[in-house]
Amino acid sequence: QAQLVESGGGSVQAGGSLKLSCAASGYTFSSACMAWFRQAPGQEREGVAIINRRISTTYADSAKGRFTISRDNAKNTLYLQMNSLEPEDTAMYYCAARPWSDCYDSWLFHPEVFGYWGQGTQVTVSS
Repeated sequence: QAQLVESGGGSVQAGGSLKLSCAASGYTFSSACMAWFRQAPGQEREGVAIINRRISTTYADSAKGRFTISRDNAKNTLYLQMNSLEPEDTAMYYCAARPWSDCYDSWLFHPEVFGYWGQGTQVTVSS
């Protein structure tokens, strides 16, 4: 059974950095379109970044220039390096997977296409 476990969240001041990790198991990680989403209280889940099997990436406008998504297929792990954090980045961050699939840019706006989700890791940015 597929499992995604996020880690690395925490509380930082504005301008700080965090690196999130997502350890995957139970499916062929290297085959999957992988993504990071986030959800703030009272708001809908929104896409942050996606990375496909061939390591090409797509970012939400809010993440461009500040966040970097990457993957280590040997370690079955997805990462999100977040720099220059802002209070508006405060949210629960989730990793998501769609095995045996390429990614499409529009999937940033369609979390429903991802079949596997982690439990989330909280990121809180104070001003």
